[in-house]
Amino acid sequence: MSATYPMDMVRGRITVQTEASPYQYRGMFHALSTVLREEGARALYKGWLPSVIGVIPYVGLNFAVYESLKDYLIKSNPFDLVENSELSVTTRLACGAAAGTVGQTVAYPLDVIRRRMQMVGWNHAASVLTGDGRGKVPLEYTGMIDAFRKIVQHEGFGALYKGLVPNPVKVVPSIAIAFVTYEVVKDVLGVEIRISD
Repeated sequence: MSATYPMDMVRGRITVQTEASPYQYRGMFHALSTVLREEGARALYKGWLPSVIGVIPYVGLNFAVYESLKDYLIKSNPFDLVENSELSVTTRLACGAAAGTVGQTVAYPLDVIRRRMQMVGWNHAASVLTGDGRGKVPLEYTGMIDAFRKIVQHEGFGALYKGLVPNPVKVVPSIAIAFVTYEVVKDVLGVEIRISD
């Protein structure tokens, strides 16, 4: 994540541009060179800390929810989903989707904070975001806690979940497929690992 983080930061900035934005990055390399020239190398890692911290509940909850759901379904077999002490691929996909939904919902505020921190210090942020150059001066954040406090103070607690609804379109299938692949690889290697162990 640390190695590829500058690309994520640049992607975030490029995606907020509109055709009406007076200042435009022309592409990835132009964005990278502009950020380095105008803001310095540290700017490429703005929002890195909330990303690292967000990985802990995200991955932890993904595995915990996935394994717990699997164990519950195997032990109680509430919908006759178990065949030969195993769950079908479809059921595993559903467990992975549920796990991804829980993990991303809990960790999502840290993602919002990360994105906001990536915009801090960008000279053209106000004009890019508003499209007219006359928008409010973007808030400056001194760090992750300050960003959290200011977002809640100025926009309310719900602002920490802006964009949550479309996020599962990407995350849920990705996590579901990752867990099914994880199960297949475990079977191929003959490894059995469970959270309850």
